[in-house]
Amino acid sequence: MILVDSVGKHFGAVKALDGVSFHARDGQITALLGPNGAGKTTLLRLLVGLLQRDCGSIAIDGLDPAREPIRVRKSIGFLTDQFGLYERLTTREHLVYFGELNDMEPQEIGQRIRDVVALLAMDDIIDRRTRGFSQGQRVKVALARTLLHRPRHLLLDEPTRGLDVMSTRALRKTLTILRAEGCCIVMATHVMQEVSHLCDDVIVIAKGKTVAQGSPAELCERTGIASLEDAFVSLVGTDEGISA
Repeated sequence: MILVDSVGKHFGAVKALDGVSFHARDGQITALLGPNGAGKTTLLRLLVGLLQRDCGSIAIDGLDPAREPIRVRKSIGFLTDQFGLYERLTTREHLVYFGELNDMEPQEIGQRIRDVVALLAMDDIIDRRTRGFSQGQRVKVALARTLLHRPRHLLLDEPTRGLDVMSTRALRKTLTILRAEGCCIVMATHVMQEVSHLCDDVIVIAKGKTVAQGSPAELCERTGIASLEDAFVSLVGTDEGISA
């Protein structure tokens, strides 16, 4: 479980986050929804300990990423929009390398590679170098790398950006399986259809603040608006940065 309480982060005079609070439960997919510049990516980086907050508290299964970043990262898989693949390595070589970085034993790495290859249908690319991979193939490699060490918490920054229909469907199926296994999944996205059909809970952020949290249905009920996209616009008071 992830608990965030009154978290603030400034970059000079810019308030990226200004009192964000929310909780994300195990066995659920929680969406971070907000206009461009709302602070979603900054928040994810704080959760994984890549940035240090200025105020407030964060607890991931009771651990503070600012104080115990290594222990926290062992329980987190973080998928960013920058995949950082080494083009001369094959998919398998990527996974072995990151398994070793996570102190996994060779036998465990081999088994987990078989698991994620089956989960993500990667048989056709497991022994190919990543140079020339399509966007969907690159996402699969990055997601496999993220899942390899069986993280209890999964942080995703706009994971379907640039994906075709089939790759998006495969990703959604994977997230549904992980949710059923009890993973705590937090996903920053702009895609309203994705939120409506996939997410159990929604955190709406605007101008660095939490303005609402609830299921898609609860947010619609709160605003008295049937469409989640229209409810979102009502909550944040802007049309900026919305994708259909």
